[in-house]
Amino acid sequence: MINLKKFAFNPFQVNTYVLSDETGECVIIDPGMQGDSEETEITEYIKNNNLKPVMLLLTHAHIDHIVGNSFIADTFDLKLTAHEDCVPFLINAREYASTFGLTMDKVKDIDNYINEDKDVEFGNSSLKVLFTPGHANGSLCYYSEKDKFVITGDVLFNQSIGRTDLKTGNYDLLQDSIWEKLFTLPDETVVYPGHGPETGIGFEKVNNPFVAIGR
Repeated sequence: MINLKKFAFNPFQVNTYVLSDETGECVIIDPGMQGDSEETEITEYIKNNNLKPVMLLLTHAHIDHIVGNSFIADTFDLKLTAHEDCVPFLINAREYASTFGLTMDKVKDIDNYINEDKDVEFGNSSLKVLFTPGHANGSLCYYSEKDKFVITGDVLFNQSIGRTDLKTGNYDLLQDSIWEKLFTLPDETVVYPGHGPETGIGFEKVNNPFVAIGR
């Protein structure tokens, strides 16, 4: 069984997730920590729970989701895994960081590319990778069929969706990603988004004002 721990980091309140199971192995998704206190918060959680980080994952590469990449990679000797289409965002990451008032001393390059052709595996657990562009090129969601949850990054929120007015955003494409990849999941699937509180697939299918399809 996967245990999920959520942190809200940096001024954008990005949800950073640590997923672990009974083996103690864990994966870290979207490291948004900024500054000593937030870095200490996540490292103390990992230390106090005797966890062993084995993978660093991104849902997408917008600056608020990646400012902690280098810290996590260096602290736990992890390689960065993300979709290949995230590369252009990383090339300009330091410029984006200063624009939005964030600090980024160095940029961690992607070590391993990932797409829907391979699951994420750690400990006794696995996550299905869903390719969901529209908010940003290279967007991925991570779905646990066994534990009935999906981590959606900035694709789907509680009664909202990701912005499409930023570079590489496309409303029609995002809508298709949600309808074809997320709304085909079981209604009882819990949605853990990149910002804000969790929700559910069944609830969003009926109540999301941007993409609701009813029953």
